[in-house]
Amino acid sequence: MAIFTTDNLWVLTFGVLGNIISIVVFLAPVPTFWRICRRKSTEGFESVPYVVSLFSAMLWLYYASLKSESNAFLLITVNSVGCVIETIYVALYIAYAPKKARMLTLRLLLLNFGGYCSILLLSHFLAKGSARVQLVGWICVALSVAVFAAPLSVIRMVIRTKSVEFMPFSLSFFLMLSAVTWLLYGLFLKDLYVACPNVLGVTFGVLQMALHAIYRKGNTIVMEAENNDTSVVKQSSDIQSCNGHAIASHIDTNVFDEDKEKCERSLIIFIEAPDKGPVATPSEV
Repeated sequence: MAIFTTDNLWVLTFGVLGNIISIVVFLAPVPTFWRICRRKSTEGFESVPYVVSLFSAMLWLYYASLKSESNAFLLITVNSVGCVIETIYVALYIAYAPKKARMLTLRLLLLNFGGYCSILLLSHFLAKGSARVQLVGWICVALSVAVFAAPLSVIRMVIRTKSVEFMPFSLSFFLMLSAVTWLLYGLFLKDLYVACPNVLGVTFGVLQMALHAIYRKGNTIVMEAENNDTSVVKQSSDIQSCNGHAIASHIDTNVFDEDKEKCERSLIIFIEAPDKGPVATPSEV
């Protein structure tokens, strides 16, 4: 097969690595949905990141199907897996979400489907051949750039608080690694639409790594302060336990943990970087 020729070796290498890393990032929300299934409640989580990630994966899948290069199948595999995983996430969300959130998610899915069909029809009737590839490619780039720019709010929060508590190092590292891999894949494949958005992804990834290096010590101080505060509350609750107040400290701690998990979930989808997302999610290759 032509895909295994020497000329395509680097494309194949970075494409396979990109698939592996992206699928790992796609699976990052699994613990969250395991918790949702166990508690039979979405607990305030939002469906927007998953719907956006699904829309992005669908568009990239359509773009890859228009490509004539044999190596485009690596885009098809990663985005096919992304579509399946994100669809499962959305289905689980709909199953356990309250009525208001469920209806909002269904409306978003309808908008998602309508937008995708509109792009499909317009690109089919308004453009032919390479012009169609270019049109769909630029639409994918625009969506990817928008998703890649989402972590700006998190980066601003890190700079303001001087703490990387809500920007996990491992997540930031893997998302940057994903962006680097797909950037190299796009460069070796000479695919501008794959390479361009990942330049932004790499830039934000390097910035996040720099913030980790600068504020890592500050994060340690913040965590120590939180631990001290928790121990003080616990001691107070032990003293008052005879009056039935011991449960209060545990409620406060659980609320803090849940808020932290929500923040981390938002990072999983939108830091690019995918996704999921976010998402960005790995489908925004």
